[in-house]
Amino acid sequence: MSTTSNAPTDGTPPAGSPDRVPTPAPSGEATSTAVAAGAAPAGNGGATGRRTRSGWWPLLTRLHFYAGVLVAPFLLVAALTGLAYTAVPQLDRLVYSEQLRVEKVGDAAKPLTEQVAAARKAHPEGGIASVVPPEAPDHTTKVVLSVPELAEQDKQRTVYVDPYTGEVRGALTTWAGSTPLATWLDDLHRHLHLGETGRLYSELAASWLWVLVLGGLLLWFGRRRTYTGSARRNTVLPERGARGVRRSRSLHAITGVWISVGLLVLSATGLTWSAHAGERFTELRTSLSAYPSELDTSASGASGADGSSGHDHSGGHEAAASGGLPAGLTVDQVLEKARAAGLDGPVEVSTPADDKSTWTVVQTDGVWPVRLDQAAVDPHSGEITARVDWADHPVLAKLSTLGVRAHMGTLFGLANQVVLAVIALGLTVGIVLGYRTWWQRRPTRGDRRAQVGRAPARGAWRHLPWPSLAVAVPLIVAVGWAFPLLGWSLLAFLVLDALLGLLHRRRAGRPAVHA
Repeated sequence: MSTTSNAPTDGTPPAGSPDRVPTPAPSGEATSTAVAAGAAPAGNGGATGRRTRSGWWPLLTRLHFYAGVLVAPFLLVAALTGLAYTAVPQLDRLVYSEQLRVEKVGDAAKPLTEQVAAARKAHPEGGIASVVPPEAPDHTTKVVLSVPELAEQDKQRTVYVDPYTGEVRGALTTWAGSTPLATWLDDLHRHLHLGETGRLYSELAASWLWVLVLGGLLLWFGRRRTYTGSARRNTVLPERGARGVRRSRSLHAITGVWISVGLLVLSATGLTWSAHAGERFTELRTSLSAYPSELDTSASGASGADGSSGHDHSGGHEAAASGGLPAGLTVDQVLEKARAAGLDGPVEVSTPADDKSTWTVVQTDGVWPVRLDQAAVDPHSGEITARVDWADHPVLAKLSTLGVRAHMGTLFGLANQVVLAVIALGLTVGIVLGYRTWWQRRPTRGDRRAQVGRAPARGAWRHLPWPSLAVAVPLIVAVGWAFPLLGWSLLAFLVLDALLGLLHRRRAGRPAVHA
């Protein structure tokens, strides 16, 4: 439901009407579809000389058509790059098996302190930022180093150590724990390796995706709400015996229906970390106090003089910068204290930022049911000085975290990856079918030949009731403010369409009628 319109291109009855094609329709289809769509005499955009709520249908049809035609290329790129990203876990295992996996699982792992020493001997550069114990018996230990030249790029050097032999298996430049390949695919999906400017493409796609999906659902189900018997089957399954444009339109719509929920989730979660709409979301969360408490990592139990708290991985680590771990408890003892405090499963143990800070132990299990508790451990006494539990996060913060992990394909493991792949493939197929429908609807008579079908007729808004317009206009303005790229691109569409309409009318010698 995210590409071209199901609507007529020349003001004739709706796309679902048998008046458009010679293929026989189910009994009663012509009447019910025309009534539901608010069909009107051809060529006048549904005008009947009076204002009626049925005018919303041609207006929605025109919006869905234009948005689909113009935004579908961005959605196609997002779908294909997202499809590639869903395979990251498998690609990592294939490409980085030497670093991520051990050759032979031993009986007992060496102390983390010895593994860190082996990593530092091979890579003495920078300081130790954190240590990630193996998540599974056949995984390596990760020793994450903060290297100044990489920290400027918000990246780290991760050294991989065999936990049973202490052998260094290799080192990679990582970002937030992601391998170079995963980082490359993530950047491709988010901004096409074009930096902040490239992020506009993905935000534009996500901003319009929910509009296209909801508009498509309204058009498809709204025009079929009076169907009965076997005809109702065609609302959720491809139309039997349909051919040509009718078949393409049916497949386009049904594909959108089946993946619509997934598309809406991807649109919402993608917008939460976008550049402009994401800023609006951040403002909303701040106003609602919907952020979890920051973990207090000051050894005294209070924030620093500047009022800040938390742990910085991008620089600092004065205590670890000399090449070794801080004095006091060993990393094994810190991990033992955290385990005793209930932080089980996969964790990351981060070194103190300075001699006045604590160790930080964070659960990293992002698979449902997630385990994301955090604890601060005093480097000398081993006391748990502070903790932030997942159960105490505000609801909106939980939903945001879970949504992002689902979007990245990690929340439900392999099943999550498969669902995302199906949605990406479905969106790709829907886009192709939408363009095919547009092409198949082109005029083919000798005096009306064209490369593609014409857009739905202009002027539908002129026949809407004033109360509807009074509600719709402020609502559209509010949506445009919440989703800036949606608002600006919609305005650009309207201006361009008005100019084209004015040019067309002047050439035809008729008064202009705008979108």
